[in-house]
Amino acid sequence: MDDSDLLLLNELGKGLPAASEPYQVIGERCGMTGDEVLERIRVLREQGVVRKLRARINQRRVGILANALVAWKVHEQEISTAGELLSSFPEVSHCYERKPVPGRWEYTLYTVHHGRTREEVLDEIREIAGRAGGWKYTVLFSTDEYKQVPAGLGSDRS
Repeated sequence: MDDSDLLLLNELGKGLPAASEPYQVIGERCGMTGDEVLERIRVLREQGVVRKLRARINQRRVGILANALVAWKVHEQEISTAGELLSSFPEVSHCYERKPVPGRWEYTLYTVHHGRTREEVLDEIREIAGRAGGWKYTVLFSTDEYKQVPAGLGSDRS
């Protein structure tokens, strides 16, 4: 991977432009042709750098108003298995591990859930908890969204 690939990945992270030939537009921004953009994406996929290209929607505009972070209290020896299990549920959009703060915050795994209502999301979480082995958990709902952007590769977020 070189600087051109990093530039391309940053441009792709901004989203596809609403144009009849979006890869050509991205190519112009990166100093390459649309065909070169597609070829580089193909190579980056083969290398495992790019996993997929997908649409990013404005959740609130389509009625997804309940967003929750669930903190799960899982013993250290179970984390890998628990993480794989929690990740397997299609309702889970993100699953990751954090180190606990002994005596203050004992939660180790976190999942993110989205739905139309809080009750819908809570029902989903209770169902997962029942199927996952009864780990203790706490649910934190977001109240306001201030920023949502994809992960970037550098400081160029224009």
